[in-house]
Formats: sequence, C-alpha cells, structure tokens
Amino acid sequence: MPPIDRRRLLGAAALALPAVGCAPGQTPARPPAPVTPPRTVWTFDNLEAIGGLRPRIEGAPVLIDSPFGKAVKFDGVDDALFIDRHPLAGATTFTFEALFRPDGGAFEQRWLHLQSDEPDGGPGTRILFEIRVVAGGWYLDAFAKGAGYNTPLIDETKLHPLGVWTHVAQSFDGTTYRSYVNGVLQAEVPLAFTPQPDGRSSVGVRINRVNYFNGAVREARFTRAYTPPEMFANPFR
Repeated sequence: MPPIDRRRLLGAAALALPAVGCAPGQTPARPPAPVTPPRTVWTFDNLEAIGGLRPRIEGAPVLIDSPFGKAVKFDGVDDALFIDRHPLAGATTFTFEALFRPDGGAFEQRWLHLQSDEPDGGPGTRILFEIRVVAGGWYLDAFAKGAGYNTPLIDETKLHPLGVWTHVAQSFDGTTYRSYVNGVLQAEVPLAFTPQPDGRSSVGVRINRVNYFNGAVREARFTRAYTPPEMFANPFR
C-alpha cells in the first residue's frame, strides 16, 4: 500500500469546506459599501452657476487663474456673491471646508457666510468664516451662532501668510466644535449645537454688506456629517 500524502489530503479537505457563513455552492456575501455622507461642493470657477445655483453678483468680482483652476477674486471694497441656499441647514453634525487666498486689507473680513432666514428678533443663526489681518499675516475666525449658542473659534497667536492659497475647515462632531488651517487644529470648544433653518449665503462679504473680503475663493465643501482632518479635501497635506 503506497504511503499517504498528508499535504494532498489536507488540501482536499479544505476545498470541501463551505465558506464561513455560506451554504455549499453559495458565494460569500460582500461587506456593505461605505456610506458617503451628503455633501455639497461649490466651485468658484465661473460667475454663472455655483453648485448649480445662479449667484447674484454685486460689484465686479473677476475670474483669475489659481494652482487649482479658475477662482473668483474679490476687491475688498464692494465685490460679493449672494446665493439662495444655506447648504448646512438641518445638519446635526457637519464639516465646512474652503480653499481661499487672503490678500491683505482691512482688519476684519467676512468672506463666507451661511445665514438662516428668521423672523425679526431671532438669534441671528449663522455659520461663517472670517479672517483678521494683522502685522505679520492673518488668523482665522470661525463662528457658529444659533438658539442657545454663540461661539467663535479664534487663536490670535496662530498667524498665516498673506497672498498664499490656504485650506481652512470647521467641524462639529456632536459634542465639539473645531477649526483648522491646512489640517492643523486652530481652536476647539464644546458646543451645544442645534440644527440651523434654511437660508442663504454670501461670499466675499458679510450678509448685510459689511466687512468685505480682499482675496480669492476657489472652492467650498459642505458635508452633513463630521469628517476627521485626515479626510479633508486638503491639497496641502
């Protein structure tokens, strides 16, 4: 009688076993695909349609070239875009990113403002990005305000150079509100956030036409979920 080839015997036995969790002859089930949270992207590469919406133009913003494609340049005097949408309205957690270039000018500049529509006497519900221009550069001011909260994120010691394309972000994960520049944390605080009603947005100025922005904006991203910084659409990481 020839000797038994144990390796061949074990291999045959393994082939005869069904896949774990499957009946014989069935294909193993694939894991579910990851769910992509709802996201809106506004690309400022034209002045006719931003994120599928037609902006109202004031002043004379112009298109310029950037390392990432066309962008909209604002003069810091009277240039602005107004868009009839608050892209984070109703979100319980969120991530708000933007790619922009500040070029100097006035100390206080509000350049991306999401405003809820409210009756007179409302809390002035909004989420926004501002900068403060000082000797040596600028620092970020991210801000969220609504019923029961009024929260700026500012660190005056974290300065960044003017005239340089920069990625900024702010996020809320359900408990903590954070801001970032090029993926680096700037400030964080606990926040009792509540979802914001529908509304509108301004780019290049505060919604009431003060604090005009001198610089350019290429893109804004609005994700209705928390995104960790390593997952930002940050071209500088």
